[in-house]
Amino acid sequence: MKGYADRVSTVEEYYFSAKLREVNQMIADGKLVINLGIGSPDLSPDRSVIEALRSTAENQKAHGYQNYQGIPELRIAMAEFYMREYGVQLNPAKEILPLMGSKEGIMHLSMTFLNPGDQVLIPDPGYPTYASVSKLLGAVPLYYSLDLEKKGRPNLEELEKSDLSKVKIMWINYPHMPTGATGSIQILQDLVAFAKRHDIILLHDNPYSHILNPEPISILSIPGAKEVALELNSLSKTFNMPGWRVGMLSGREDWIAAVVKVKSNMDSGMFLGIQKGAIAALNLGKSWFTELDENYQNRRKLVWKLAEKLGLSFSKDNAGLFVWCKVPNGKTAEAMVDELLYEKNIFITPGKIFGAAGEDYIRISLCMPEFKILEAINRIKS
Repeated sequence: MKGYADRVSTVEEYYFSAKLREVNQMIADGKLVINLGIGSPDLSPDRSVIEALRSTAENQKAHGYQNYQGIPELRIAMAEFYMREYGVQLNPAKEILPLMGSKEGIMHLSMTFLNPGDQVLIPDPGYPTYASVSKLLGAVPLYYSLDLEKKGRPNLEELEKSDLSKVKIMWINYPHMPTGATGSIQILQDLVAFAKRHDIILLHDNPYSHILNPEPISILSIPGAKEVALELNSLSKTFNMPGWRVGMLSGREDWIAAVVKVKSNMDSGMFLGIQKGAIAALNLGKSWFTELDENYQNRRKLVWKLAEKLGLSFSKDNAGLFVWCKVPNGKTAEAMVDELLYEKNIFITPGKIFGAAGEDYIRISLCMPEFKILEAINRIKS
């Protein structure tokens, strides 16, 4: 039998793909595991979203292939969302591309811009998919550090001393996952100027902008950003729709057109009912975000209490769906994760999966009802 492609050896199975098999087996064996590891919202979408899907699915003409770039109404809803929430004006016909999830967009973008040997700047800690996709395409990840005392600002001064001639793209992510660092307008301005100086394409991954973050920011709101930046966004976290797989890519027209060339060879369009549901979600008012934040604020207070019981240190100034915690001296994150899983049936995520800088950290998700978090606290007490 002929062997696998060389690229298979450059990556490992995604951590949660493998780990959740173990957790699910524990549950199948009768163990009541509380999953505080993964960031999959457990809350439901708004009723109007579900109704839009249902009513569309009942239309016999709704089940055919759809446009690779989404229906015009969806792109218009996305453009209106960007203007309303970020103050960013986008041409819905040319500067927006609906995606079947923003994670897939990471692959689309990487395939569009990267050649073997190109270098990619990736935050450490950071979302593992940035590095794995780069490796799959034969590109070379270069990791940069973040100053968590300064809202996650990259150490640009240190990067300026490096040879950046082979760097093609730079992944950035605010609010940052996994740390929750919020970023700022000043940080994005610094990044736009840095990208212009070094002819680097900035790719801003922005799915957490409306989670416990009172001032959502798009990099496209920064003057001159459209010349050097594209932005990914998602309905998964913002509207409790992770399984629906709806994302979007926004930015300059010629780059969007190039991504369409790649994407149109990888899927056959998004089901019309999902697009109609996405439109309903994007048209929800401010009260949706207010209620969502109240829910997550209550959960986060309990997670802070959980972290304190474990002797962890953390910041209360961060955003997003997670609490990023440093383990106490004398302990390792991996040992704590295993102890909680096998002795207390509580699953949390070791920081090392997000890069070397996460070695002494763990990440705790807010995607669990309050009574479950309280149960986890009680288990730690016992």
